[in-house]
Amino acid sequence: MATKLYVGNLSYSVGEAELKELFTPFGELESVNVIMDRDSGRSKGFAFVEMGNRDQAMAAIRGLDGKEMEGRRIKVNEARPKEEQSGGRGGGFRGRR
Repeated sequence: MATKLYVGNLSYSVGEAELKELFTPFGELESVNVIMDRDSGRSKGFAFVEMGNRDQAMAAIRGLDGKEMEGRRIKVNEARPKEEQSGGRGGGFRGRR
């Protein structure tokens, strides 16, 4: 089963091709997704990489966490599952009118 990794502290110039090249020696890549800012179209400096299985993902973490890439030490760890959005704004009446 695929394991998703968070890759942080990336230089804004790092793209999917560079990450594929970096992670491929550790195993099969299911996907690489550099997160982009909607307004500027520029990288937000982090990405998600999905490795073929947990063993490959752990090998990538051991081999790449703290590695320097384009002058920055990248952070690689297991991605946390997206938490359920809490109710946020409840429609509700507060106080007297």
